[in-house]
Amino acid sequence: MKRKTISLPLFLFVLLLTSLACTVAIGGPDYSDREPIPVSNEAAESIKEEIKRAFEAGLQTGDVTIRITETQITSLFAIRLQTDQSLQENSKPLITDPQVYLRDGQMQIFGKTHQGMFTANIGIVVAVSVDDAGEPKIDIVSADFGPLPAPAGINNAVSAMIQEAFTGSLGPVATGLRIHSITITDGNMFIVGRIR
Repeated sequence: MKRKTISLPLFLFVLLLTSLACTVAIGGPDYSDREPIPVSNEAAESIKEEIKRAFEAGLQTGDVTIRITETQITSLFAIRLQTDQSLQENSKPLITDPQVYLRDGQMQIFGKTHQGMFTANIGIVVAVSVDDAGEPKIDIVSADFGPLPAPAGINNAVSAMIQEAFTGSLGPVATGLRIHSITITDGNMFIVGRIR
């Protein structure tokens, strides 16, 4: 009987050590002071409804204003990371638990990345503007992967994903819209353009 009582704590101790060895958090940018943004399929899908509303309103004047919220863009980003194979490494997303904040004229993307047994917080700051052709222009301002090296091609992958999020969300109407400005402020992104 004595043997069973010793083996249970030993088993639990070994189990605890094994779980600790599986993943080691090694830092990165701290964003714990920010309000978490919920992720949902409904929020991601609501971008299409917002675009439809904006175009219906713009039929009268030709001017279109699309408003995208942090919840919508975070949800769209999280779903894309889960489903797009080009944003995955070994069938795992390059970034997990994404949070996209629309503040101070920039898109600030936070989340976690895993490399081997290590996990680190990441922060990517993106500037979104409009090029001469009236198309969205995406520039990575900074990428902080903590002590881990940035995964190969992450800048290109994130730029392509954000670019596709714009054009993919706009869908067939994208060809009929010339964007004049993109403004990011107070948790919202406003895309202002004109129907061609």
